[in-house]
Amino acid sequence: MAGKGKRMRPHTITTPKPLIKIAGKPIVQRLVEDIVRVTTEPIDEIAYVIGDFGEEVENQLKTIAENLSAKGTIYYQKEALGTAHAVMCAEPSLKERVIVAFADTLFKADFKMDEEKEGIIWTHHVKDPSDFGVVTKNTDGIINGFVEKPGKFVSDEAIIGIYYFRDGAYLKDELQYLMNNNIIKGGEYQLTDALQNMMNKGTKFYTGAVDEWLDCGNKNATVYTNQRILEINNIEKQIADTVQKHNSIIIEPCYIGENAVIKNSIVGPHVSIGSETRIENSIITNSIIQSNSLLENTNMDNSMVGNYVKYMGRVADVSIGDFTQLS
Repeated sequence: MAGKGKRMRPHTITTPKPLIKIAGKPIVQRLVEDIVRVTTEPIDEIAYVIGDFGEEVENQLKTIAENLSAKGTIYYQKEALGTAHAVMCAEPSLKERVIVAFADTLFKADFKMDEEKEGIIWTHHVKDPSDFGVVTKNTDGIINGFVEKPGKFVSDEAIIGIYYFRDGAYLKDELQYLMNNNIIKGGEYQLTDALQNMMNKGTKFYTGAVDEWLDCGNKNATVYTNQRILEINNIEKQIADTVQKHNSIIIEPCYIGENAVIKNSIVGPHVSIGSETRIENSIITNSIIQSNSLLENTNMDNSMVGNYVKYMGRVADVSIGDFTQLS
């Protein structure tokens, strides 16, 4: 999760993308919680590969791990040298059973992972495979190849960016082999090259097919992911007891954080509002509004609004970063 999140600007200027909140929780927190749900063994350690995010963010990440009864460890990727390089930055943690996950994706899955398999690559069936990296399989259901953005149909099972390895030390050796021999594609060390080498040596990789794959790569995708998370979690209590509602209607599913104030407004469906935010004389649908913000006299849809924003009198589909004032 060391990337700069350029497609999510202006929100990532002040907040690393995996820490942006979806329905009240950071993306990375939702990701690790979902991974924990599909494992049969406890997670001992959560290792984060980050950029220079600062001590406050690092402490937040460690707390996420501790709340899942795991040790939180911080590693740094100082240069963007590819997916294999990013994983290798966590080299001391590559031992025993390992799950590798890229923190800009969420998923819904009903399976329990079989940790006795040598390797599992999580996939999702997509309508247009030409935009994705896909796996091919033999008649026994074992992966036998990787194809990046296929020009003609070879498979519709897209790699979502989550992998399981029964032997983390073996993975580490294969990543080190790429580094030692300068095996680079497009200027980067690619994780799929290590996977291919492992398959060539007889390692059997299987797919773990997820029911839903939710992307957080840009504003529109993140707003849609917020919508789906609210729908999936609709049985949970998502509106805080301290919310103050005056002459307003809330159309669920919505998430509304502590001490938010809704006055003379219609909110929902599919709206997330952070703590201490105030909405007045407005209609808000299908949007994410973070904490400590004020929205007045606006009709907003398909929008993302950051923290400490003051926004008034606009009708728009907007993306507004933290500490912004528009009227």
